[in-house]
Amino acid sequence: MTGVPTRGGRGSPVAARAVRRLRDAAPVVGVFVGVVLAWEVGLSLLGIQQFLLPRPSAIAAALVDQWPTLVDGVTYTATEAIGGLAIGSVIAISVAFATARWTVARESLLPVAIAANSTPIIAFAPITNNWFGSDNQLSRMAIVAVMVFFPIMINTVRGLTLVSPSSLELMRSYAATDWQILRRVRVPNAMPYLFTAFKVATTLSVIGAVVGEYFGGPRSALGVYISGEATLFRFANAWAAIALACLLGIGFYVVGVLAERLVLPWYAAMTKADA
Repeated sequence: MTGVPTRGGRGSPVAARAVRRLRDAAPVVGVFVGVVLAWEVGLSLLGIQQFLLPRPSAIAAALVDQWPTLVDGVTYTATEAIGGLAIGSVIAISVAFATARWTVARESLLPVAIAANSTPIIAFAPITNNWFGSDNQLSRMAIVAVMVFFPIMINTVRGLTLVSPSSLELMRSYAATDWQILRRVRVPNAMPYLFTAFKVATTLSVIGAVVGEYFGGPRSALGVYISGEATLFRFANAWAAIALACLLGIGFYVVGVLAERLVLPWYAAMTKADA
């Protein structure tokens, strides 16, 4: 009878995992709640005016009041961020493969990549509006593509080139072609680097989309809404939109983490074990 698992025994590992996850999340939740409470109480005690920094309660009220408009803004801005992220990722990965494969491509494309990374987005936004039109989402997608291009490209190049010499020697001892080495050694080695860059790029995509909207766009865009409400001194509404933009960036990052765990479960398990 002692060897027969009981119902409680089967459930105990699940309960233990749930308790462990709650314990891991408790510090984050505690810090968040503490910051919000300190924000609310501190502003009341110090008598800081709403136009300088609204209270969290006022921001929450504005969030509820402006919810339909804000949801449209999040949808519009998210579309720009996703589109620019996709365009920038495809171009960056393509350039990375060419850079890692051919020395001529490395010498010619790497300076271009560095120049793209050095481009001030604030200065670049009016130019893209002139190219595509201020109401065209391609204007902000181009900004996002420029922002995410360099981190994805440079990390992919590192992953493709920083391969263990013993792995290359083993493949060459089997008379493997360059294509086989690329497919079986270099690409798998580059995947963790790529996902690391992708998680960084997800947050940059939201920043690029919102900043680009400060220079033009429809009323439904988050950046236009934030700048317009701030101009009209409706700062609680502007902060509500900022909070949703932050949540959008966090959501994109979580999607990147989940995609990494789905595609590279072995790497996520190894990272967790090392921690």
